[in-house]
Amino acid sequence: MEPFYFVMAIMGCADGSTQCAEARVVPVRYATVAQCQAAMPAMLQRNTDIDYPVISAACRSNRPQLVQLDSQRRGG
Repeated sequence: MEPFYFVMAIMGCADGSTQCAEARVVPVRYATVAQCQAAMPAMLQRNTDIDYPVISAACRSNRPQLVQLDSQRRGG
């Protein structure tokens, strides 16, 4: 199984930080979400070349997210 880590996605957004789309993923792995968040200001400054009015960032895990499905079908 692959080790658990976090990556940072740089997002390009329309005015008002709406309608964001992933522009790139920073090629750095972080051991904790706190380390990822601490690096965010510097990474945002390094990625100002993205052609969007607003850029933001989000830390995310490489661990697959599990979804719990309702085991009972609901009649209607």
